[in-house]
Amino acid sequence: MRTIFWGMAGLLALTAGAARADDDAAYLEKAKAYLANVAAPVTKWDGPTTGPKAQGKKLIAIVVTDARNGGAQGAADGAAEAAKALGWEVRMLDGQGTVPGRATALTQALAMKPNGILNAGIDSKEQEPLFEQAAAAGVKIVGWHAGPKPGPDASIPSVFTNVTTDPAEVAQSAGYEAVVHSGGKAGVILFTDSIYAIAMAKTHLSQAAVEGCKSCKVLEVVDTPIGDLSNRMGQLTTSLLSKYGKKWTYSIAVNDLYYDFSSPSLESAGVDPATGSPQQISSGDGSVPAFKRIRDKQYQLATVAEPLNLQGWIMIDEINRAFAGEKPSGYVPHVHLFTAENVDKDGGADNKFDPGNNYRDAYKTIWGV
Repeated sequence: MRTIFWGMAGLLALTAGAARADDDAAYLEKAKAYLANVAAPVTKWDGPTTGPKAQGKKLIAIVVTDARNGGAQGAADGAAEAAKALGWEVRMLDGQGTVPGRATALTQALAMKPNGILNAGIDSKEQEPLFEQAAAAGVKIVGWHAGPKPGPDASIPSVFTNVTTDPAEVAQSAGYEAVVHSGGKAGVILFTDSIYAIAMAKTHLSQAAVEGCKSCKVLEVVDTPIGDLSNRMGQLTTSLLSKYGKKWTYSIAVNDLYYDFSSPSLESAGVDPATGSPQQISSGDGSVPAFKRIRDKQYQLATVAEPLNLQGWIMIDEINRAFAGEKPSGYVPHVHLFTAENVDKDGGADNKFDPGNNYRDAYKTIWGV
């Protein structure tokens, strides 16, 4: 009986293993097809073609959550460029990566009595009283990454709309990249910042994408604030290397900035920059240092980049619609996966995702400028 018992157990294990392998093979094919789509060249304009003409001269305050954050600053710079095309005046303010700093910057913005405020990366719930104060004064507000999803948010009526890519598209792309690159064997640590609802949304979705591969594993979800990465990320990386060793094969962070401060610790630990573990993947935003790391194969495998400059133009178009009393456009741009294979295309040669779809001309046509 004992021999039969162990024989049956072994057979069940083999059967389960075969089923898991079949499931993972199908999942890998699904992930590969998804990645091929998000890495494809972007050449066609898929945004709005109609909307209100330019609404006259305006003063716009752009409040950036942290000027060191390449995503937020990139979107803000794009908005400033678009505002210039309309002849609008722009004032840029830096929240310096802290809750008090963001509150101070927004208070300063209110004191300017602007026609509109562009919130580049501040969670709208965090500073809701100040946004409500602005809206009560007749100031129009458009966000970038100001909430967990694109478009208007009924729970934050003071914000006209939120400009972002689809967090699910970003997160799945990052998760699938770890799955496919590992051949279905990834051991992943996810880095997030719970201050931001959109960061948590992306993290949960990336985790689900990784765990859809039965032979992959999420080792840990690490919550550490983006505003304090320079002080925390180096030692944290060293500690996690000690804790997980070779089990840790991939990192997925909600922002490229995490890797600005983890890479030196990987180098100190003797991790090969091109082939060693962990390989680093970002689920946003496509910063200049990230493009350089990917191109040089220096501690970053991929970034799921957002079209930051385009998103700045979208913000200006949306606030122009708000000034005109119209509804948001509903446009949600797609993300783009950059790896060493395509890093010099679609704007990557200039260290950014800037699609060649003539978006500037498209918006100028709408605005009549």
